[in-house]
Amino acid sequence: PCWGSADSIAVLATSSATPSATPSAAPSAPASFDARLGLARSLDTMALDDKRAAPPLPAPTPKAARADGVPDASRERALRFVSFLTAAVTPYHAVAVGSALLEKAGYVQLDDASTWASAIKPGGRYFYTRCDSTLVAFAVGGKYAAGGPFRMVGAHTDSPALKAKPLTKFGSGPTEGVLTQLSISTYGGGLWHTWFDRDLGIGGLVILRKPDGSLEKRLVAIREPVLRVPTLCIHLQSAAERDSFAPNKETHLVPVLCMAPGPATATSKDKEDEAAASADPFASAQEPELWNLLAQRLGVEPGHIASHDLTLFDAQPPALTGARSEFVCGGRLDNLASSFVALEALADCSADAQLAESEAICCVALFDHEEVGSDSAAGAGGPVMEEALSRVAEAMGAAPGSELAQRGLRKSFLLSLDNAHAVHPNYRSKHEQGHRPHMGGGVVIKNNANQRYATTVESSFVVRELGRLGNAPVQEFVVKNDCPCGSTIGPILSARLGVRTCDIGMPQLSMHSCREMMGAADLTHCHALLSTFFLRVGEVDAKLAACKSPRAKEEM
Repeated sequence: PCWGSADSIAVLATSSATPSATPSAAPSAPASFDARLGLARSLDTMALDDKRAAPPLPAPTPKAARADGVPDASRERALRFVSFLTAAVTPYHAVAVGSALLEKAGYVQLDDASTWASAIKPGGRYFYTRCDSTLVAFAVGGKYAAGGPFRMVGAHTDSPALKAKPLTKFGSGPTEGVLTQLSISTYGGGLWHTWFDRDLGIGGLVILRKPDGSLEKRLVAIREPVLRVPTLCIHLQSAAERDSFAPNKETHLVPVLCMAPGPATATSKDKEDEAAASADPFASAQEPELWNLLAQRLGVEPGHIASHDLTLFDAQPPALTGARSEFVCGGRLDNLASSFVALEALADCSADAQLAESEAICCVALFDHEEVGSDSAAGAGGPVMEEALSRVAEAMGAAPGSELAQRGLRKSFLLSLDNAHAVHPNYRSKHEQGHRPHMGGGVVIKNNANQRYATTVESSFVVRELGRLGNAPVQEFVVKNDCPCGSTIGPILSARLGVRTCDIGMPQLSMHSCREMMGAADLTHCHALLSTFFLRVGEVDAKLAACKSPRAKEEM
């Protein structure tokens, strides 16, 4: 039921703020699965430096409607998210799709290595990327003055996954002369048992060395089910093994790629390729079957692939599920759901009329490597956010480190947006009895007394007040005292920047599974909250500024 209005990855760019002509023709029939993947593949093999790379944006599809004919904005947004998720199979793809969305909304890409001072103007919309897997976008208010506030939303583009090792050939060759496998690493803290017996694709970023010696970065994705991690049959397991399935990540998670090739008569071309590979230790250690698949998809010779960062993903596309299509199921909901909504909200709230009256800079930063600690050049623990704020503030007249720049940060606010834990119907006792957020119930405010989340008494009040102003329901979460608590980029950025921060997220089930589950309505709840944040947090701040800090009475 979810595929009819989600024919193209580009549908995500036609957000509610973008006016569109009413279609004159009758709604088209739902696109086939092959058609959807064909459109998504328009992104898969593009060159990252190709300005023509963004696929052509078709006319918006007719609005989904309830039986009474009222446009269903929640379903329409969920369908756009399904399209986004279908295309964004790796962080590199997520940044490329997000960049296409921003360009559709009038954002201009900046060169991270060039001077920004003459490029950034009041009323302007900009974005840039870092390491091809982190995306930063910001819109400068038409009435912004140096020392003004930043309104920031931070999320991340990565998810736990299996990744191909640099040298992809597994062991010394085909297992027992029958099966060809792929050498992989585990990335992040995944529920690895959920990756067994699933059809898997593979994709990511490759660097090509062209015949003329020049280099090119390309995205690639093989969406067909070419890989699989098979489980051991029940008959060969002991009772103890069946009761406690605990796979060894090094030996039991190795995926099968294909049957080993049979003996064949080598051609002169094969001999030339083999000689070239033997001269290059990196090339000779790659799995030939995989290299041939990648080269075929890219339209190049296998020997042109000089480097790669490849991630495995669930080949089953994401979908709206449930009797009333009230859920979204798919891989990477944590945290591409947040990335998608943040980008749409920013695009919707930076239309010309709204931006002209704004006195703030609205910003979205989508980081890589959150699932492995954030300490990288592209992670929230690196310099990305500080550099963005410093360079933008300097372009607008506030020198880095100056009192004016620091005053701007003291007036700023950050929402750390990362999916939250919905109460599980079969494991209700795992949730603190007074804090049990549910899917479809709105955005969750994350609280932790030990600062695993950056939420404070003031920042949580701001979010509740924004929810009230924007008619966006909010829920509360706190982990039980006898249970460990995860963390987010919130405490990292709050400590580095010294800005007020609140950790929030959309509730979901099966977090870190190969295939996760969330409420479709929460995408719209979150969009409403973020939109109110970008447009009206200044109203709440003005009231807080008039609220004096408490003082002890003289007689005390």
